[in-house]
Amino acid sequence: MKRIAAKDIAYVTVQLLLLLLYLFPIADRPFAISNMVRYITIGFALIGVIIFLLALLQLKSNLTPFPTPKVQGSLIQSGIYNYIRHPIYSGIIIFTLSYGVFSQSTWRIGVGLALWILFYFKSEYEEGLLNGRYKEYVAYREKTGRFFYYD
Repeated sequence: MKRIAAKDIAYVTVQLLLLLLYLFPIADRPFAISNMVRYITIGFALIGVIIFLLALLQLKSNLTPFPTPKVQGSLIQSGIYNYIRHPIYSGIIIFTLSYGVFSQSTWRIGVGLALWILFYFKSEYEEGLLNGRYKEYVAYREKTGRFFYYD
């Protein structure tokens, strides 16, 4: 069995802690928004969930919680991965920020932003590993967005 790198464990641990903090707001400062904005943001939250689920289904046996790709894995470039290199992270970012606005929670919005920052650094680390594993990764990276189609 392959040993898991300390950096992989650190990224996943921080991600899990942030997700727990998202679920249990500690120091929330609620704010008021119109019902129309709330309905729009719950729609975006659902889009985030759909992106997340599609990405999970497309990865199949390549799926791992850690940034280091599986030894027997392959580079997925089709489906949603044809447009976005990290759609699982994208779905989580869209969901957490949108649901944060929907629930009128500054805490959740703050944690959503912290997740976005974490995913930026986690994806930088992951992309370095993918670049070393797959010769076609450089070309793939040039034609796709990191979290969104154009970013």
